[in-house]
Amino acid sequence: MAGELEALIDEMKKARKIFVITGAGVSAESGVPTFRGKDGLWRNYDAMQLATPEAFERDPVLVWEWYLWRRSLIAEAEPNPAHKILASWEERYPDFLIATQNVDRLHQRAGNRHVEEIHGNIWETRCTRTGQVYSPEEKEVRGDHLPPESPAGGLLRPNVVWFGEILPTGPLERINSFLSSSNPNVCFVIGTSALFYYIQSWAVTVKMRGGLLVEVNPDTTPLSEISDFHLEKPAAPALALIDSLVSGSTPDS
Repeated sequence: MAGELEALIDEMKKARKIFVITGAGVSAESGVPTFRGKDGLWRNYDAMQLATPEAFERDPVLVWEWYLWRRSLIAEAEPNPAHKILASWEERYPDFLIATQNVDRLHQRAGNRHVEEIHGNIWETRCTRTGQVYSPEEKEVRGDHLPPESPAGGLLRPNVVWFGEILPTGPLERINSFLSSSNPNVCFVIGTSALFYYIQSWAVTVKMRGGLLVEVNPDTTPLSEISDFHLEKPAAPALALIDSLVSGSTPDS
């Protein structure tokens, strides 16, 4: 495996610009359940059916109970080695950006500062009447007062992107600006099924402009066949291997 990665390691040793796309597989190694698979059920509800505007309109209390449960799990989770390696890469490379589908802020807790949350932030709330976003400090949500209301009298919802909703424009604009200013040397796609068109578009754009495309995923995805490197490993051991080869050290595992 190490020999097969020689071209990637050579490129990373001289790289200045790295773009990373992360999905649920990265946080799963910290114990955060994913939507799909065996972790996708809660009280016999399909999680993918709860994360919709229609579900919230139909039963906001149920949806909030699910999100408070998710918050409790995330609060107990800690950044894993994959998060920490990505944080160290941000210090190493002058131009570095993470676009994450995760809403848990584990990247930021690990030390990353340049993170675009394309699916929102589970700790924030948003007023359904005004669109005002509140931090946890500004508007606490408790299980004994559901559904919560904003000062404007509208229902508060988690500030996340649900199925059927459009992505927030701010993160998209900043990601597109990062990609258009100069092409990244390497694009990593880590722990995501890559089913959404925007994930595929960003990855293909970097590759078509001459950057290396690296996929880290135990499973195959729509990007697997076109990736320059596909590491069929979970995020933590895969990134530990790459990091050790770039730095010339021995991985912990």
